[in-house]
Amino acid sequence: MRRGGTRGQVTGILVAVLAMVVALAGAVLAARPALAQPRDTAPGNPYQRGPDPTVAMIEASAGPFATASTSVPAGHGFNGGTVYYPTDTSLGTWGALAIVPGYSALFANEEAWMGPWLASFGFVVIGVETTTRTDSADARGTELLAALNYLTTQSPVRDRVDPNRLSVLGHSAGGAGAMLAAERQPTLKAAVGLAPGSPVGNLSLAADTVPTMVIGGQNDAVVTPSYLSGLYATMPASTQSDFAQVAGADHVYYTHPNNVEMKLLIPWLKTFLDNDTRYTPFLCPAPPDPSSISLYTPKCPYVPGGSAPGGGNTGALHAVGAAKCLAAPSTGAPGAQVTIGTCGGQAGQIWTHTAAAQLTVTLGGATLCLDASGQGSSPGTKVIVWSCNGQVNQQWNLNADGTVTGAQSGLCLDVTGASTADGAPVELWSCNGGGNQQWHLG
Repeated sequence: MRRGGTRGQVTGILVAVLAMVVALAGAVLAARPALAQPRDTAPGNPYQRGPDPTVAMIEASAGPFATASTSVPAGHGFNGGTVYYPTDTSLGTWGALAIVPGYSALFANEEAWMGPWLASFGFVVIGVETTTRTDSADARGTELLAALNYLTTQSPVRDRVDPNRLSVLGHSAGGAGAMLAAERQPTLKAAVGLAPGSPVGNLSLAADTVPTMVIGGQNDAVVTPSYLSGLYATMPASTQSDFAQVAGADHVYYTHPNNVEMKLLIPWLKTFLDNDTRYTPFLCPAPPDPSSISLYTPKCPYVPGGSAPGGGNTGALHAVGAAKCLAAPSTGAPGAQVTIGTCGGQAGQIWTHTAAAQLTVTLGGATLCLDASGQGSSPGTKVIVWSCNGQVNQQWNLNADGTVTGAQSGLCLDVTGASTADGAPVELWSCNGGGNQQWHLG
């Protein structure tokens, strides 16, 4: 009896201790901030970071990453400023954004609120003070590029910045400067103009090839809606761009914290700096809160890391909605249905759109054609690879709206069931504007 009682007492003590440990662990986990973890990096895209975005997430004034800041001394081609950056060093380098203020203004007074907000979504942000407050738009463009050079080569956080993923933003004359910087340095990944207007009125976007967002205000009496509409019309049709007009906004709207603007900026930067297609639904076909936008003119679909749809004739055929690539069967057997898979650059994912409108792939030394099985022309027809024979069911149109249509049927190349999984089959279906019917070659 005595031995049994001792065993029971020990067991009770162990249970109590275990309960205390579990409770303490639960309390610690509950108290932890909701920061993104390394697992958020997606296979095939090392720049995709953070949890899957929601409207509530991009509306919030802080994203998933903790941030810090450091001041920048005058010199280096601009008059100093501030750098904001994510403190997480476990995920590699970050894309960067340089911001310059409008005519006669200071970054510290106009856009400083944007710095920590954007940094918390995974960008290094440098706020630029101009050499003089009356610097021209052209000078502001030069200062933006100088700031990016400083950020990537001399700043205390240069080891956190990816020099190949850089962007610019400005307001008013600074917005015009951002446009000029984009034309001067076409390797930039993104540009944003907030009511961009040159004091001398000579701005044009005709040479702009950088993905560019232009945002204006419905009630802006300085850079008027009609002026911006005319300016945006000079943008080349092939440049990925977006024009949004904020309902009720005046010229200084952007100088005060607001999430209407940020719900456009964050998806634009995440799409083109981070190649993160999880954010493109916030841009296409409409913004997250259409009631706050009085005019919206996108060029959908948006294809991060490349040119507009149909821009090349050889390369991976990207399934934009799934962030995957069209894949021929590894066996190369004629008659096998094509699928989508994680983009890896393997032979079965390299397609050529020929002068005869065929989409060809080479496997094991043999060239095969994308084919509407059995010359089918009804929704649900399987899309396969087959020996090239010149027939019309092997001819495909790569359209400006991002669709790929069969020349015989007029139906769209479609990822079955809008699946995003590796191995999802591809078929023909009635064109409906869905993301699973959006493609980009190259």
